[in-house]
Amino acid sequence: MKKTKFCNLLGIQYPILQGGMLWLANAELAAAVSNAGALGVISPYAGMKRHGDGLENLVEQIKNIRDLTDKPFGVNIPLDLDQSGLLINVLLQQDVEIAITAAGSPALYTELLKKAEMKILHVISSVSQGRFAESCGVDGVISEGIEAAAHNGLDELPLFSLIPQVVEALSIPVIAAGGLVDGRGVVAAMALGAEGVQLGTRFVAVDENPAHPNYKKAILEAEDTDTVITCRSLLPTRNLKTDFSRRLLELEQSGASAEDLRDFLGYRRTRKSQLEGDLDQGETFAGSSAGLIKEIVPAARVIQDLVKGYEKVMANLMSS
Repeated sequence: MKKTKFCNLLGIQYPILQGGMLWLANAELAAAVSNAGALGVISPYAGMKRHGDGLENLVEQIKNIRDLTDKPFGVNIPLDLDQSGLLINVLLQQDVEIAITAAGSPALYTELLKKAEMKILHVISSVSQGRFAESCGVDGVISEGIEAAAHNGLDELPLFSLIPQVVEALSIPVIAAGGLVDGRGVVAAMALGAEGVQLGTRFVAVDENPAHPNYKKAILEAEDTDTVITCRSLLPTRNLKTDFSRRLLELEQSGASAEDLRDFLGYRRTRKSQLEGDLDQGETFAGSSAGLIKEIVPAARVIQDLVKGYEKVMANLMSS
């Protein structure tokens, strides 16, 4: 697998990024990914106890990953978190080198982080968002299609029509995200101009991920039509089809207000489903590619399979 601008920017071997899953992307998972040559990412709440403190937890996760790897790693900061500013301050205090921001304006903290010589990636879902992020000084964008798990863009643009348009509009590296699982997807994304790929759902079903076995099992059993978009009146969100997502859709279709939907979603209920295994009591995020995931393997094996799969597809294309 060729090195790209994304690899050179971040000092990694392969142009592969592990998604920063809020409750799941802990130091053990991220270190396994980084040690395999890709970019592991930790999130503030990953590994946190039920009533824990996000700031203390992030400091602990950063300490833990530095004990587990000397390779580059990133930290994911959703800007819609109440503590986002304080979490950004933790990154500065801990001399973190790579930050991934999402769910908010890159104008908020990019300049501050750049002054600390941090590399910044920002998640976008449209060309206009990409242009704005570039104007704010980010080093690259993660261009996410509607195929992705969890929260998506309001315009619900498919990845493979979004990527070439973003690539044509921007001069900074573009990382493709949404519905990518194997080497075929990597080749396709790079053929459209992406400099790298981000995978989330594939890294749920790995040995190092702390996700509950019920959650992992549900991904393995998913077929092509077993994810669904919910919360279109708030923010489109892709989940596995469960009793919870069915009830949520029924509530939306009944004309429920945004406040009613937020009450139903509850506070930290994703933790209950993803970490505690009660899939009918919270959102169970999964990308549309869940149907391609058939086994739980070590994170390093995912990286190896992506590289081998990429090389196999490229060899077949060259020989045909």
